[in-house]
Amino acid sequence: MWKWIRRSRAVLCGLVCLLGASASASAQSWTGAYAGGALGGGFRERAGSERIGFDTNLDGLFTDTVRTVAGVDAFSPGFCGGLAVNAMAAGGCVDDDNGLDISGRAGYDWQFGRFVAGALVDVSHADVTDNVTAFSTTPAFYAFTRRLDYSTGFRGRAGIASGRLLMYGTGGAAWAKIGQRFTTSNVVNTFVAINQNGDTDDDGFVSEGAWGYQAGGGAELRLTSRLTLNGEYLFSSFDNREESIVRSQGPAPATNAFILVNAAGTNFQRTERFEFHSVRVGLNVRF
Repeated sequence: MWKWIRRSRAVLCGLVCLLGASASASAQSWTGAYAGGALGGGFRERAGSERIGFDTNLDGLFTDTVRTVAGVDAFSPGFCGGLAVNAMAAGGCVDDDNGLDISGRAGYDWQFGRFVAGALVDVSHADVTDNVTAFSTTPAFYAFTRRLDYSTGFRGRAGIASGRLLMYGTGGAAWAKIGQRFTTSNVVNTFVAINQNGDTDDDGFVSEGAWGYQAGGGAELRLTSRLTLNGEYLFSSFDNREESIVRSQGPAPATNAFILVNAAGTNFQRTERFEFHSVRVGLNVRF
């Protein structure tokens, strides 16, 4: 996965260099409103450290070890940062999906000498999917899958103008609609979603909102007095872990590992934020 991210960053760096080489020394004012759109790619690194946490006594802390009646770690086969192929850990996992990133934005800039500062609103959709799977000794798999429906960024940006070229950094708060679902090969226990109140689609995804942040940088080149070419890298991070909680309950034998500590069951929760990278190229119209 990092190979694709490095290549995308290399493309963006090449674009920035090209924009720099194309910029003239003539003064250009960046003060004013603008709107535009961009296309690119959304990428997730495969998180080898990603896990599912367990709360066996239902105290709200997902730091417990699920143990069998013999005291063995019920999830000793381990975890993977992907979607299970089958119930056996040896079967491995399918990597997360990456794909098209499409966005639109509107903003306003103020120029003070060579320094430019502004604010913008960015609405985007990226075809990125994030999976994590836990394997039990039963054997069985337990997997969380989430995908980005869309996100809205409320960011500032600041940079230095040189002729027709603006180099900038950007960052701020963001809100996303994220769809998620839980799947398992366990047919003994029942599984109930906790803290999920969104609508469920035909694929079993429940979509709910989550807050986070975005940060990145890029370059913008004036092609005409009103049209600009924009290249940008953006990192997005959203926290929907509270909405990912699933409780494993009965009916099951009293010796079932999920009800040994608390008869009400065991809560599952994914441990990582939803994070991905975007590389975009687009056009803005300035007013």
